[in-house]
Amino acid sequence: MYERKIPVDLSCPLRLTMSLIDSKWKSCILDELRNVAMRPSELHKALPEATPRVLDLQLKELVDDGLVVKTIYPELPPRSEYSITELGQSLLPILDAMITWGEVNRNLFAKKYGME
Repeated sequence: MYERKIPVDLSCPLRLTMSLIDSKWKSCILDELRNVAMRPSELHKALPEATPRVLDLQLKELVDDGLVVKTIYPELPPRSEYSITELGQSLLPILDAMITWGEVNRNLFAKKYGME
């Protein structure tokens, strides 16, 4: 079981926020869930570059942090869905600002990394 190696620093609001969305896929997961609940397989298809193990770990962390909720339906075979919580939705303006910044500066970094 994964445990954070460095405890969350509650004394700094920036570090607290970054600790919740700092991984490569957490922001992407929240963005995917912004409008619709998704089954784990749908999230894996939406983010094919993420390994299933990493995606599952980061989903668990998002659930543990209260940003995402996992609903398990009592049917056979069992089915589960992830959806964003109100707390998770409160991070969407930050993600939107990051998306906008990336769109505005994409060409600069395309030149830098030779991907024009």
